[in-house]
Amino acid sequence: MPHRPFVPYPAKVLRTPAAEVDAITDDIRALWDEMIEAMDAMPGVGLAAPQLGVPLRVCVVDASDKRGQAVRMANPTILHASVELRAHEEASPNLPGVSAGLERPRAVTIRYLNEAGVYDRQDFVGLWATSVQHQIDHLNGKMYFDRLSRTKRDMLLKKARKLNG
Repeated sequence: MPHRPFVPYPAKVLRTPAAEVDAITDDIRALWDEMIEAMDAMPGVGLAAPQLGVPLRVCVVDASDKRGQAVRMANPTILHASVELRAHEEASPNLPGVSAGLERPRAVTIRYLNEAGVYDRQDFVGLWATSVQHQIDHLNGKMYFDRLSRTKRDMLLKKARKLNG
């Protein structure tokens, strides 16, 4: 089954904090499956539900080498972030053709509602940590380029407008 399309920036759903999930239902499980399919098709290392137009605090992350290791999360929150930073080039299918180098904490501890509907806690390091932080930004109505200086952000958005019409 094909996944729903990526919502183009600046759609309102991408700029609005997503709603908390009350319980893990079959609908949430089906959404996770669809999101993993969309993430793998990009290919990417994470996806948040608002990127597909669904305003819920649901995301998936899979930074494994061989795929199939996706962590499914609802209502993720950062409990702890390392002081040490990690640089990475970030992008989004919601604004194709552009990317920007960002620094984020190298390691984070995340609390989230898991597939069983129970709150879990997990440490993420490296690309996993970068991806989960990127997804939480999406769930909070923020895009990666919001972390850039105004000048760099304006240049990136101008380039994206040229590329995407």
